[in-house]
Amino acid sequence: MADEPKDEDFASQANQERTGLGGEFVDFLKDNKKWWLAPIIISILGLGLLVMLGGTAAAPFIYTLF
Repeated sequence: MADEPKDEDFASQANQERTGLGGEFVDFLKDNKKWWLAPIIISILGLGLLVMLGGTAAAPFIYTLF
């Protein structure tokens, strides 16, 4: 079959530099045209950051924002 992957293609892909989680997510957004997910993920990460900082010495400064 013409559509079978070749061993050389696999070897060349295996030797490429690995991307991180953020790079994989950006590639996913580009390939699948799902840019509407970006603001949702950014909002969830921002909320998680606020929750994590709420238990530290920065809590009084965070509470004054709200």
